[in-house]
Amino acid sequence: MKNFEANRISKIETSIFTKISQLAIKHKAINLGQGFPDFDGPDWIMEEAFKAMKSGKNQYAPANGVLSFRKEISDVYKKFYSLDINADEEITVTAGATEALYSTFNAFFQEGDELILFEPYYDGYFANAILCGANPKFISLRKPDFTFDFYELEANITEKTKAIILNNPHNPTGKVWTLEELHWIAKLAKRYNLLVISDEVYEFLTFDGVSHIPIASLPEMKERTITISSMGKTFGMTGWKIGYAVAPANLTAPIQKVHQWTTFAVNTPGQHAMAHALNQLDEYLPIFRKTYEEKRDYVLSELKSSNFKAHLPKASYFIMLDIPKEKNINDLECATELIEKNGIATIPSSAFYSKSDEGKGMLRLCFAKKDEILRAGIEKLKNY
Repeated sequence: MKNFEANRISKIETSIFTKISQLAIKHKAINLGQGFPDFDGPDWIMEEAFKAMKSGKNQYAPANGVLSFRKEISDVYKKFYSLDINADEEITVTAGATEALYSTFNAFFQEGDELILFEPYYDGYFANAILCGANPKFISLRKPDFTFDFYELEANITEKTKAIILNNPHNPTGKVWTLEELHWIAKLAKRYNLLVISDEVYEFLTFDGVSHIPIASLPEMKERTITISSMGKTFGMTGWKIGYAVAPANLTAPIQKVHQWTTFAVNTPGQHAMAHALNQLDEYLPIFRKTYEEKRDYVLSELKSSNFKAHLPKASYFIMLDIPKEKNINDLECATELIEKNGIATIPSSAFYSKSDEGKGMLRLCFAKKDEILRAGIEKLKNY
């Protein structure tokens, strides 16, 4: 039979997360690879969603999102970042940050366009680039602090470059970008007239008193930045798939053209519940951060007696681990061996790299798990 698959689709492989999870199930391994919590977010958010359902809020929402939700998003940006966001013209509620990224990439990139990715990268960026025909170029974040060469970034900008893709706070390293780094990216974006697509889904999950700075809050950057975030990450409800893209009206319009023919609208009661949730951030965030910071600190403390070296994350719920050099083994081999022989699943980080070989020496661990699962999983890592 004829091969009907589009050429661009053939370039996209099955996600490493799917592969590892399937292997973990086969060997009944504890899964510290999956990048989401194995426990629910707050009950009061669920109660709010049920209340919305019982009060008849079950039909299509407006394509750009429920107005009360958009107003709360606007209020958050004003309160936390001193950014004025027009709730009617500058916000698009999407089916998770995943759809926000898809709609944004397809709104602005076409065959031959170039975009810059910092590696290690969330693999969805690479897949979206391929889907819309763009050519990604890679700037490596180097250990131990996952910093980058400012001048290497500028040297990779060409007349075909259209955007810089920023992930702040960063998955998988837990890096929070410094003001100096953000100013450099902003300087280049303005100098070369580039867009910045800033994935900020972990904006509220920062540790050690570190503050998140949206690049859109820097001088003259709001007008060229698309900021993406996720209620699933902020409130531990990833299965609800509620995210959003914030951008000036002239950039929001193309995003909404794609959005209307993908999901069109996002689940209505969930949006009403998240509108209420955003109004509770002052009470919620201290507990949220404390919960995850304690889990992070537990894992870091326990791993000191293991053969793995952990890199301190300042945000997100991921930790990067150096594979013991004496094993003389790459990340995929190590991750496979850990599942098959030790009963513990992690993610081989070379899946997040296209240029540097640093990923072959590291694994990614997710600590957004129940305490008993973390304890059992870390013990298995310590026994490696």
